[in-house]
Amino acid sequence: MTIWLEKFTAQGDGPRLAVKDAIDVAGSPTTLACPVISERAEPAEHDAPVVAAARRQGARIVGKTNLTELCRAADGVNPWTGTPENPLDADRVPGGSSSGSAVAVALGEADVALGTDTGGSVRVPAACCGVTGLKTTHGRVPVDGVFPLAQTLDTVGPLGPDVAALTLGMTLMEPGFAPGPFDAGAMIGRLRPVGTPVAPEVDAAVDAALHAAGLIFADEPVDCWSAALDAGNRLILGEGFRAHRSLLAYPDRMSERIRRRIERGERITDGMFDEAYAARETLREVLDKLFERYPLLALPTITQPPPRIGAERDVDLTALTLPFNLSGDPALALPIPVEGSTLPGSLQLVAPANEEGRLLAAGALIESALR
Repeated sequence: MTIWLEKFTAQGDGPRLAVKDAIDVAGSPTTLACPVISERAEPAEHDAPVVAAARRQGARIVGKTNLTELCRAADGVNPWTGTPENPLDADRVPGGSSSGSAVAVALGEADVALGTDTGGSVRVPAACCGVTGLKTTHGRVPVDGVFPLAQTLDTVGPLGPDVAALTLGMTLMEPGFAPGPFDAGAMIGRLRPVGTPVAPEVDAAVDAALHAAGLIFADEPVDCWSAALDAGNRLILGEGFRAHRSLLAYPDRMSERIRRRIERGERITDGMFDEAYAARETLREVLDKLFERYPLLALPTITQPPPRIGAERDVDLTALTLPFNLSGDPALALPIPVEGSTLPGSLQLVAPANEEGRLLAAGALIESALR
């Protein structure tokens, strides 16, 4: 299995922390799992602040995990460093771009892992591999020492086998963090994104998980979803081009699909950026109104089971995750059973900005009810 790009011998008895190889670890090159970076990378002089904070809390860094090259795909497939095997079904993609981090915690090779999430890159692999993942509020966790993709969307967050591991991950990054409070008697907003089809069994699994936890919910169609997806993708293309255009000087040292994604970003004009920012404000207004009525929102994390390897390009794995990068709100991916399937589904819970504690308290409630 191609989980690790570098393994470390970690001393001590603190929690074992895996770090996505898009985040600096002192003494180790940050390679992005792509030759255009790895062949020129020097060992990092300093830990990224999130890694330094984790070390101060006693974490043992056990290695740097594999990813989709340059963080630029949500399927986890990498022709250069290999694709980590999905522990639930080797024929299916592991999700990305934080693929190695998800597989490492799924297999028990780390207690918690750090990933990055610009359009779903923590939540999507968590959903594909049957583990938990948390996209943090944009700007809450520092991204210094983290390879940039789209600065208005980039975040760092933990992945783990369960909600307790995510709480541990937050504590490692932010000493003093604690989950809660969450009022289990409050009504949840059940989002139904307009224009984004979801497999019926996946939708039903989300509703069943909420019912199992005793949570009541009300359906809320979201009409601006397609516009939010378009806006998020524009920002990834446009900001990603500005961040990565110098890499186009080495076209043979990246895969063709990634090179084309960088090149497409050159087409994003200032006017298209302005349209994306306007769509972001519309989405935020819609979500803010919903959060006035509901403490949490719920929907699936991905629209269908993880696609089989070779069919991944037929599925938009970020269709339900990217809008929350655009809004900046925190979002939790939690595995849930799907009737008639051996593969779990994934419930996505969303809270207002900086309410990660509420998310994790609700996630723990649902997780306990499903055991």
